[in-house]
This record gives sequence, C-alpha cells and structure tokens, in this order.
Amino acid sequence: MAGEVEQRAAPSLADKVAFLKQPGSYPKPTLRMEAVETHISWVFLTDAFAYKLKKPVRYEYLDFSTPEARRLDCEEELRLNRRLAAEVYLAVAPLMLGPDGSLNLRGQGRPLDWLVQMRRLPAERMLDALIRQRAVTEGEVRGLARKLAAFYAGSVQERMSAEAYRQRLAGEIAKNLEELSRPEFRLPTQRLVRIAEAQSAFLQRQPALLDARVAQGRIVEGHGDLRPQHVCLTPEPVVIDCLEFKRDFRILDPLDELGYLALECERLGMPEIGPWLLPAYSEASGDRWPAPLLHFYQSCRASLRAKLAIWHLQDDGRHPPEKWIRATHEYLDLAERHIEQARA
Repeated sequence: MAGEVEQRAAPSLADKVAFLKQPGSYPKPTLRMEAVETHISWVFLTDAFAYKLKKPVRYEYLDFSTPEARRLDCEEELRLNRRLAAEVYLAVAPLMLGPDGSLNLRGQGRPLDWLVQMRRLPAERMLDALIRQRAVTEGEVRGLARKLAAFYAGSVQERMSAEAYRQRLAGEIAKNLEELSRPEFRLPTQRLVRIAEAQSAFLQRQPALLDARVAQGRIVEGHGDLRPQHVCLTPEPVVIDCLEFKRDFRILDPLDELGYLALECERLGMPEIGPWLLPAYSEASGDRWPAPLLHFYQSCRASLRAKLAIWHLQDDGRHPPEKWIRATHEYLDLAERHIEQARA
C-alpha cells in the first residue's frame, strides 16, 4: 500500500557483530580491527580502543536476555573495573539504530544495545603473554602485589559468620564434585571423589584456620577472576575484567584470590611467580597465613577451574573439545597436588 512504512525486523546479534567488525563503524578512524568471541561477549579491538558487546544469553548465574539488563551490567562493569583500572574503562557507549534502520555509534537514532568502551592495553605486556616469553621480573610482580594490597585494604568487608563461610566453601566443594562427575564428561570418578573428600576433610580438620580469616575481617568484595589474562604489567600495573555479573562470586578471602593467580601462573609454566607475589603481598598488607590454608584454597580453585573447563564441551564448538579435556586434567592434577600439600 502506498505510503505504508515498511516494517523491518530488529537487527540480530549477527547483524550487530557484522557491523562492529567493520573498521569504518567507529567514531575514531582505525586501520585494524580484531573481533574476539567469548562465552558471553564479543570484544572488538580497534587501534586504540576495545569495545565489549554482551550476548543476549541467560544462564543460571547471569541474565543478559534484555537490552536493559545488558545496559545495567555494562554500567556495573564500568564501575567495578575502575577500582583497579580507572584509566582503562572509559564509558558505556550506545549502539544506535538510525531512522533508516542502520546501526551507528555516533548517537543517531535510538539506543539498541550497549558496549563497554575501554582503552586498549599493550597485548605484549599482559601477564600470560609475558609468562609464555618467560619475561616476568620479580620487581614487576612485587609492584602488582602492592597495588592489590592497597585494593583489598580499601575493599568493603563482608559481614559473614565463620560457620556461614565454612558452609559456603563446603557447598562449593560439593557442587564441583557433582558437576565434574556427570556421566557425559567421562572423568575418573574415583579421583574426583578422592580430591573432594580431601578438601572436605581439611574443612573438618582445620576449621580454626577459616574462622580466623573471618574474625580478622579478611572476607571482602574482591575482583572475582584474577587470572594472568587480566593483568597488564605496565609501569603502573593494571587489572581488568573483574567478574561483574554476580556479586557473590566476588566475596572472598584475598588469600584465595591471590592463590588463584599464583595457581594459574603455575599452570602456565612460571610457578616462581607465586613465591614472588605472596610474600610481597604479605609485606605490603601485614597479612599472615599458614601455608596449608593457601594450598587448600588453591586446590578448591583448581577444582572450580576444572569444572568450568569441562563445561565448555557443551558450548557452541568455538574450540576443539581436546583443548578443554586437556585443561580439565591439568586442573585436576593441580587440585590433587595442592590438597596433598595442605595435608603435609
């Protein structure tokens, strides 16, 4: 019918990704463009910036299924990451739908979706890249430890009873075992049970070690995902990509989180980073702990990472399954090794 406005379907995720992959889509000119897909996001790297678009997904632990939910999470990601990377996290940028149905990042039309805009960091200075080159120095790690000590000192303490904290850890051990034992994953059940029983036995045998951490006010809102891929060793260390979508995952003991970072460095081939990092943190923070507690935390983190790795067998096939099976067994090796050290 003449004069009738043609109804257009709303742009899909694929439409948004295709637009954002084009160098000419950005307000500032860029000669190169790299797109990286993760489980819950797409990240688009220009010459100077990174833009993160959240997928419209829903899982047990997050819900990005609506534009409003994605906008709120982008704002939370910006707020939380500015704690450790204020100069990196720049803005929440609207992806606009123009009157003619085209997409743009220039503020023309109405907001269709939202992106976190970040300053791009030098890839060669990321800790995982430096580990691969064996180019990490003790001085750099000590500088990172001092920054993290200041961060945790300024973090809000979580009010939690010692019993509740131990119950939470016990629940995580049980959940890890339940998921890793699913028949479709075909992991060695006896080994999984042995690791989980040793972790549970530590909780039963050493409750005073956990209770002391609560009594000392050590349970705080931390980063939540402190891995080498999220640490940049520039002259002023930068830590990015905190776990923003669920606060419970950020409530932790700094020793647990630092032990996790040391564990991941160990897995990547530089176990010496832990003995550099943890004493430097202790010196800067005044925090002291018994060695078995550190190994217990590391064992539990390794079990969690094994669970997350094996879950990837259910994803969209972006990586070969062998990668995740290998990673799962590497984490189980670490879980077993560290719980044995916790008993020593």
